[in-house]
Amino acid sequence: MALESSPEQPQPLRAVVTALKGWVERTGAVWVEGQVIQVKRRAGYAVHFLTLRDKLADVSVQVSISTAVLDAAGPVPEGTLVAAWVRATVFPGSGSLTFECRDLRPSGEGRLLAHLEQRKRALQAEGLFDPALKKRLPFLPRAIGLVTGKDSAAERDVVENVLRRWPAAHIVTRHALVQGQQAVEQVTDAVRALDRSGEVDVIVIARGGGSLEDLLPFSDETLARAVHACRTPVVSAIGHEPDVPILDLVADVRASTPTDAAKLVVPDAAEEARVVATGRDRLREAVVRRVRSEQDRLGALRSRPVLADPSGAITLQSERLTEIRARLGRGVRRALEREDDFLSGSLARVRALSPRATLQRGYAIVTTDDGRTVASIADVEPDETIIARLLDGDIAAAVIDVEPHAHEEHAHEEER
Repeated sequence: MALESSPEQPQPLRAVVTALKGWVERTGAVWVEGQVIQVKRRAGYAVHFLTLRDKLADVSVQVSISTAVLDAAGPVPEGTLVAAWVRATVFPGSGSLTFECRDLRPSGEGRLLAHLEQRKRALQAEGLFDPALKKRLPFLPRAIGLVTGKDSAAERDVVENVLRRWPAAHIVTRHALVQGQQAVEQVTDAVRALDRSGEVDVIVIARGGGSLEDLLPFSDETLARAVHACRTPVVSAIGHEPDVPILDLVADVRASTPTDAAKLVVPDAAEEARVVATGRDRLREAVVRRVRSEQDRLGALRSRPVLADPSGAITLQSERLTEIRARLGRGVRRALEREDDFLSGSLARVRALSPRATLQRGYAIVTTDDGRTVASIADVEPDETIIARLLDGDIAAAVIDVEPHAHEEHAHEEER
């Protein structure tokens, strides 16, 4: 129903916008197909904006979408074809027409990418992509397991480059379909068989380039879990550099191409030969330098006087020994002379103080008959027997008389 208005009685703008909003919203929600040409995520906000454009006509609209709906759709890069369940509305504040998106589903390749992204997130959450679980490749494997399509370019690239780099390499090939419904089962069985056999040290899964649909078997969850469970290191060589199937993330090593895989699993024999030759030359040079150094040291030692005349050192030490012996003899003689002089003097002093020396001068030691020393006339009585001990014997005598010396009597008188 049209709003009645005239220049004299115009309708308020709010009434027109409100009426327009009601008319637009009566169209209800509808599924539309369009290509995402712009994504505006607003950090910290619950509502974001997309710009959708018709696949054929130059028609585009702005779509508001909640964080939950946008995240549930998976990755929606610009250029993705999507099916959106939208409801037209008008913002009363600005009067602008917009569409509220209540569901968003990528179409065609975009839908596949979204499903693959969801699968990647689930497997990553389980830890299948953990770098800490990646196994190192052996430097030179005894045998190389190869899973690839029969008579494929990938098989030819891997085999030719492996043998070119290391002609003695041994390759155990397991052919499998690498495209189609049976590809996942056959590739998985081949990988498990090689891993169980124990005859190979590394497994290469190779396939050439192709479309996203062609490479889908290598993003299958069953194959991813089989590779994750392998005890043998696995190299993924699927497609070209831009192709990143889930197998690349689960494998221990990712090769950008089958040719690159050959470079990763075996060393270059020519390069290793150059390394060995360089090492051998350096070792030879080091040995020559060491021998020359030791020869120079030997020459220096031989030029020393002690080696030029080995007896010179003995002669020198003999002369030193003779001199030391002479000095020791002189010292001993001087010491003996000093001790002899000291002993002679001591002996003379002892002899001088000895009673024997006194007796030799004509003195005697007088004792009573019972052995008491007679030191005074008061010690004996007349007619008493005394003994006179001389140098060469004893004399027994009788005391006839006792007479004191004159100076003794004088001394006694002075005392009185």
